[in-house]
Amino acid sequence: MSVPLIGICRHRLVTDGQGVTTLVAFHGCPLHCQYCLNAQCLQASGVWREMEVEDILNEVMVDDLYFKATNGGITFGGGEPLLRYETIAAFCELCPEEWRIYIETSLNVEQRALEAVAPHVDHYYIDVKDMNADIYRRYSGIGNSRVMGNLRWLSEHVDPQRVTIRLPHIPDYNTQDDIRKSQAQLEAMGFTSFDVFKYVRKSGC
Repeated sequence: MSVPLIGICRHRLVTDGQGVTTLVAFHGCPLHCQYCLNAQCLQASGVWREMEVEDILNEVMVDDLYFKATNGGITFGGGEPLLRYETIAAFCELCPEEWRIYIETSLNVEQRALEAVAPHVDHYYIDVKDMNADIYRRYSGIGNSRVMGNLRWLSEHVDPQRVTIRLPHIPDYNTQDDIRKSQAQLEAMGFTSFDVFKYVRKSGC
């Protein structure tokens, strides 16, 4: 079955993963974030190509030597990559076992998606936006109950060293105090690695 992508970006060095990585970015996302960085993932015109699993593998295989030499591999992003969990799991069954697999996700998906890819993922980069349900809904347009459930599942089944939680300061939506509260809540769940940063809005946004 073919899936829509917004792009494939090669030769990323120590970006969302170790060594040289290639970003495979899927079209589609359950969120409608106010400052979305990849708005094309929600637009019908934003589809770059429709590809089968084998097509994706053939496209990225050109960098096999780079991946193996640098302990790099594939970063699945988007959009929300876990909406395509079946494709990701099938890809991981086919690709060289030396490749490392990374996921950039909001975790706002059904738990079965997370469970399906968990045997293959080396590291998760999770953009939780904010743990406060009201802030999350105002910013993303939907609730975060699935995020919370998936975080609990991860805390019980995955080594916290394999999870990086992104905690953005979102102008007009949360504060530094909100970020501290989110981090404290996540630390109580067992997570230890955090990427705290600030969204920078473009002029006119």
